[in-house]
Amino acid sequence: MRSVVTALIACLLAHSVCVAEQPLGLPPLRIPEKEPLTSERVALGEMLFKDTRFSADGTIACSSCHLPGKLFSDGLPRARGIQDIEGTRNVPSLINVAFYDTFFLDGRAASLEEQVLGPLTNPIEHGLNDLKAVLTVIRKDERYPGQFQKAFGVAPAEISTDHFVRAITSFERTLVSGDSPFDRYFFGGDKTVLSESAARGLELFRMKGNCANCHEIVWKSATFTDNRFYNLGVGFERIESDLPRFVDAYWAARDAGQEFNDTIYTEAPRSELGRFNVTHTVSDIGRFKTPGLRNVALTAPYMHDGSQKTLMEVVEYYDKGGYPNPLLDAAIFPLNLAEQEKKDLVAFMEALTSPQYASAGSGTEPAKH
Repeated sequence: MRSVVTALIACLLAHSVCVAEQPLGLPPLRIPEKEPLTSERVALGEMLFKDTRFSADGTIACSSCHLPGKLFSDGLPRARGIQDIEGTRNVPSLINVAFYDTFFLDGRAASLEEQVLGPLTNPIEHGLNDLKAVLTVIRKDERYPGQFQKAFGVAPAEISTDHFVRAITSFERTLVSGDSPFDRYFFGGDKTVLSESAARGLELFRMKGNCANCHEIVWKSATFTDNRFYNLGVGFERIESDLPRFVDAYWAARDAGQEFNDTIYTEAPRSELGRFNVTHTVSDIGRFKTPGLRNVALTAPYMHDGSQKTLMEVVEYYDKGGYPNPLLDAAIFPLNLAEQEKKDLVAFMEALTSPQYASAGSGTEPAKH
């Protein structure tokens, strides 16, 4: 990871908006002109990312759910925040988050910067009443004022939540991962690096399995996401019985020009509405963002609710055509895979592990470059 940071910083010395060379298989990473990726900002962002004082009870940091040793996820079905309260959704990995167009599983944040502050005031994540507590911690700390001065050239009284956000996103933009066996096979032309099973799995992934329709592979790179939202039927049974009443109430409120009251559902089933919670478009009910698949063999459990424990369970779920519902996406249909084909798909996904994370999954830190 450190070699990537060095390359990005070197690039920025020559360009106001950086398009830096990435590990094999990744597209160029554009760094906004406002956010030069300096070593001081990255180091500060990592410190803030790991600080539990930015939570109501002093127990939760960004890294509590996005653990470096677990590829910046947590290995749990659903997130746990302050007082060990369980959330409603699985924690997505932050690896390659810099390439995404929207953030959170329902896409409610439109930029990497926008996503940082949301968890801080979420009552079951960091649980802060307001963001003033963030600045109080920073200004009273022995190290932070000097670190912010080095990173942003600001005095303690000038430090703002904007500087906090910009430091953390600087760190998050260094979390890039490519150069997997798949990349060396597909983009590098080395046909010896994949097993026969994984090579067959790649062909299935792109053709019969229809996986690449959403988990995109393009000519020179693969982020394995189209940054779009789909209803796979996962979790739909939790909202199914009350859905007609919910939709009728929505249309009635809309026709009357009134604000829609969505309390037909309590918090947990309301979460299953997915993208609808952002757009208030009925066709978006149950839609969630396509996740990237790099290092996916190490980030179980799967799906937005953590309901699938293994990659084989995920393949089985897609093979049967998801969970039937009126809003099931047209891209989801029975695949009729043979047992060996299912194993081949899993073998291919296992070949998406980058070398610096090959020893992860046991709680170990990724290797540094």
